[in-house]
Amino acid sequence: MEKRELVIIGAGPAGMTAAIYGRRAGLDVLLLERGAAGGQINTTEEIENWPGVQRATGPELGNMFREHALKFKTEFRTAEVKKVELREDSKIVVTNKGEIEAEAVIVATGAYFRRLGCPGEAERVGQGVSYCAVCDGAFFEDEVVAVVGGGNTAVEEGDYLTKFASKVYIIHRRDEFRADRAAVERALSNPKIEPVWNSVVEKIEGDGTVENLVLRNVKTNEVSNLPVAGVFMFVGQSPYDECVRGLVKAAKDGWIIVNEGMETSVEGIFAAGDVLNKHLRQVVTAASDGAVAAMSASAYINEQIHLRSSILEPESVTAFFYQSIDAAQARLSNEVEKAAKAKGIKIPIIDAYKNNRMTEKLGLSSQLPALVQLHRGGVEKVTRVDSESDIAKVFI
Repeated sequence: MEKRELVIIGAGPAGMTAAIYGRRAGLDVLLLERGAAGGQINTTEEIENWPGVQRATGPELGNMFREHALKFKTEFRTAEVKKVELREDSKIVVTNKGEIEAEAVIVATGAYFRRLGCPGEAERVGQGVSYCAVCDGAFFEDEVVAVVGGGNTAVEEGDYLTKFASKVYIIHRRDEFRADRAAVERALSNPKIEPVWNSVVEKIEGDGTVENLVLRNVKTNEVSNLPVAGVFMFVGQSPYDECVRGLVKAAKDGWIIVNEGMETSVEGIFAAGDVLNKHLRQVVTAASDGAVAAMSASAYINEQIHLRSSILEPESVTAFFYQSIDAAQARLSNEVEKAAKAKGIKIPIIDAYKNNRMTEKLGLSSQLPALVQLHRGGVEKVTRVDSESDIAKVFI
């Protein structure tokens, strides 16, 4: 089986930033992507909020990320990740092109726009129903179209569609948009854009292709028709979490939960970008997540290498295991280190909190803090250490 240090799933801004930071940290990095590098930004016509670049198209910015990652010799591979599995102490990335064993995994799979779910939507996808203005906008030259949604994406993509369409309705269930003020002002000042407030799409009609939207006013319940040639859905997002669904802790709807180091609930698996349970999903926050995840993964990988070389591979060794989140145990670890140094003895100090799986595997979780004698990676003797006097007895 192929073995790699860091496997990153997803080549969007989060994944490619993680690759850049991972390679700069000296890691062997494999970046897996099922489509084109860039992820969701490839469907965005204009990006104005990437610091230092006043304006760029999504594909342009995505290519900048890719070229930067390639500069550091990141290996890109086109593959579809089916799932990530834990097999004993190994993390296995299962793809349509084989299995890869990884020291650490970063899940940067992103998110996708949800479907509205109304009658007539599913059967007209590609026949007037779209989820990508950049991809399909040019097909509606001089036509009347509608956008459904009220956030940044809906308002910005509605403005973009006026390059092609003769008129763009933006249908929103509230009486004001939730988008940034600048985006709203630009859209509302565009003579081709007309908002349809307090309304939802009940049904999409047409003989094969989209011809009419049946709308319902949420305040009056009045039903009306809106003749259009196309409708673009931007009604929220869902995470691409399938490869780790049920494996890592997640919030409602599958958004992955991480700590400030981008660590998931599973040791050695990290996550970054739009797949996370967080407030703001933007290119800049995805890149930030990717950088943090890569540095956390680097620290984890180095720690695993240290663990193997210090306690698992030697013929015999004595190590001190403690919980760093317990202040008393942390103080004892310092005293053990001092006592060992005074005796000219080298004792590995192992933080059981950071290395929970290793601690559980050795059966030490309920016996800490302790000096542990190991032989060929197996526990031979555990000596509980609860105080400085216990340390003194050990080092007599």
